[in-house]
Amino acid sequence: MSWMNEINDVLKQYQSGSAAPSPATTQADYAKVAQAAPSSVLSSGVAQAFRSQNTPPFGQMISQLFGQSSGEQRAGILNQLIAAAGPSVFSSGGTLGSLAGALSGARPTVTADQAQQIHPDAVGQLADAAHQRDPTIIDRAGEFYAQHPKLVQGLGAAALAVIMSHVSQQRH
Repeated sequence: MSWMNEINDVLKQYQSGSAAPSPATTQADYAKVAQAAPSSVLSSGVAQAFRSQNTPPFGQMISQLFGQSSGEQRAGILNQLIAAAGPSVFSSGGTLGSLAGALSGARPTVTADQAQQIHPDAVGQLADAAHQRDPTIIDRAGEFYAQHPKLVQGLGAAALAVIMSHVSQQRH
């Protein structure tokens, strides 16, 4: 039995992309889908939610996820965003600019402890800057958060419905 057969009944209600069930039902449905769907399909669904007109802007969603993340998760996404935004991100001053002295080397790395010091709003701004410089950061952020489905549940019913609508259209 393929993964799609396992969750086909759940996904049927999201195929049209129209109104989803109640938020509580959507949360439970997403949990089932996240367990069954391949990571690649889930990551493309998360990226689709980041791009959707029916969800908040990318930076706002990343800020929200960052605020709910552990130190290691914060460092993981922050390092990806910094790589996408480029070194000029440190010259802008503020919280990220103050990290420049603590980070060294050609490819600086933020630690979990350092990431805990960064305010989610600053990460949202960084995400927007990274997206402007490198639009593929949305795909990499989707891949990253697909590995953390419990965090993704915190994005709310609209984002989860977009993810499941996308997954329902996959035929892997």
